Amino acid sequence: MPLTIREDDPTLPEVAALLKVHLVHSVQHSPPESMHALDMEALRSPGITFWTARSGPVVLGCGALKELDNHHGEIKSMHTAEASRGRGIGARILAHIVDEARHRHYRRLSLETGSMAEFAPARALYSRFGFRDCEPFAGYREDPNSTFMTLDLTA
Repeated sequence: MPLTIREDDPTLPEVAALLKVHLVHSVQHSPPESMHALDMEALRSPGITFWTARSGPVVLGCGALKELDNHHGEIKSMHTAEASRGRGIGARILAHIVDEARHRHYRRLSLETGSMAEFAPARALYSRFGFRDCEPFAGYREDPNSTFMTLDLTA
């Protein structure tokens, strides 16, 4: 079946199951004060758009875009199901989010991810898309367990 990316409800059972894995991964590899992953209720907040990548009914990955202001968005809750890794699912979700940020006329798209080895594949994906390290943004603080990255959408 072809891959589809659609706006979705994070509380649907099959989506919540993937988000639970995402949160468990974050808790296992980040100290509590450095854990910034959103739970399924937070992902339903105003100003956050949440998408899943699916093959038929099977959820392969997810990602969200949080509006920080009229010109700046933040990527949240990017996760690819372990069985689907290495198939370009994360890149497809990220491309969708970047396209949406451009459609919204954001000037900048930023993210926070872990600085530990377990998060190296995510950092590599973001780098391939042109994200570069940056200072903390939107209330984040300098943290040795966090990597902050941003993409200039005006270039």
